[in-house]
Amino acid sequence: MKISDVIKTLDGKLVAGGESDATVGAIVANDLMSDVLLCDADDVLLLTSLASDQAVRTANIVGAVAVVVHNAKPLPATMCQVADTLGIPLISSPYSKYDSCVKLYLAQEAEKRG
Repeated sequence: MKISDVIKTLDGKLVAGGESDATVGAIVANDLMSDVLLCDADDVLLLTSLASDQAVRTANIVGAVAVVVHNAKPLPATMCQVADTLGIPLISSPYSKYDSCVKLYLAQEAEKRG
């Protein structure tokens, strides 16, 4: 699944960080950035409700390909600036984190079936 597929699936909007055609390797849904730091996967897509630059900085440390913030939360300018600086796509989605997980799972399963 590519970042563009994630944006479509989640009715998302690319807010900052620039476009990317990176492929998602793993999906991590968490609001505790200390737990995200324990993630040992490649090409992570970080799903969070945390609307702060800490989420983008953590995504950078774990090598995430993008960050999705849920519930259409307003994103602070500092968060967008950090995403732009680090080149990490920052996506806003109107769905809850749970609904996003379900939608992404179903999209991945459909992609596997072809």
